[in-house]
Amino acid sequence: QVHLLESGGGLVQAGGSLSLSCAASGRPFSWYNLAWFRQAPGKEREFVASISRNGEGTYYADSVKGRFTISRDDAKASVHLQMNRLESKDAAVYYCAANTGGAWLTQSNEYSYWGQGTRVTVSS
Repeated sequence: QVHLLESGGGLVQAGGSLSLSCAASGRPFSWYNLAWFRQAPGKEREFVASISRNGEGTYYADSVKGRFTISRDDAKASVHLQMNRLESKDAAVYYCAANTGGAWLTQSNEYSYWGQGTRVTVSS
């Protein structure tokens, strides 16, 4: 299995930027499609973005398209989420997830491996 550890969360003003990282250990990183999900208080966990094993396929939720960018660095076994033009609705705990099924999958139950999450707070 793969172990995931997120970092980079924090407090940012609306309109600002933040970069999240997720470091992986365990099984070969290149085996996995990687994704970011988020969960705001009182809401269900929702898909944010994903990237395929070879890095050529990326998928985004409509709510973040054009503002967020997902990337992976297989040499460092890490995946990143660059978040720009943050809005109050982006505030949530962000989770890194991995699967071997497909990067196009957007349901949380389609991802087998999860990190502990990192909190993003957006002040208005």
